[in-house]
Amino acid sequence: MFALVSRENIQLRPGTVLRLPATWDEYESLSQQRGDGSLPRLKYRHGEVLLMSPLPHHGKDAHIIANMITTLLDHFEREYDAFTPVTMKLPEESGIEPDYCFYINNWEAVLGKKRIDWRVDPPPDLVLEIDVTSYSDVDDYLPYRVPEVWLYRRHQLCIHQLQDNAYCLVAQSRYFSMIDLQLIVDRCLQLAYDRNTSAAIRDLRQRLQNSTTS
Repeated sequence: MFALVSRENIQLRPGTVLRLPATWDEYESLSQQRGDGSLPRLKYRHGEVLLMSPLPHHGKDAHIIANMITTLLDHFEREYDAFTPVTMKLPEESGIEPDYCFYINNWEAVLGKKRIDWRVDPPPDLVLEIDVTSYSDVDDYLPYRVPEVWLYRRHQLCIHQLQDNAYCLVAQSRYFSMIDLQLIVDRCLQLAYDRNTSAAIRDLRQRLQNSTTS
């Protein structure tokens, strides 16, 4: 199947990433054309629009790692809120759709809000991106000043933290500083693919409980 982008229809084969020169208005038009659906994924930056149709395991990996994050937050009794799908927009500058975003330190700032004004409201404290097709770029989050971005790519969890005006690769998350996240991600994904997601999360909860009582 060939890629098709027109005013009437958008068709992309799974795994396709399409980059086109575009104005902000053209990006907005594509977003409206897509309607309430979340596919294809859309991104606007530097006068171009990127379209991506995820591969099937993209969504599963995102769901598993997001469940891992919420399980850790619950275990450490952290208040949080989470969103997916969500579109982050700064008019004429940026449009991006993270796989998941989490408000941890700033959850009260968006409490009860049905719409978030990205020019005024604080950004998510943590964003998760699964990159299978080289579509994701951590620097896409610079305009929003997201404090921490997790990028899962080629079986590696890369943690990027905002320092001044750049993202730096770090060894530990500020939210789970004593946890070996790569080890947990590896185990959760292995169990989820060997059996299912619920088995992976039950295993994580049990190991966290054991570590607390030992």
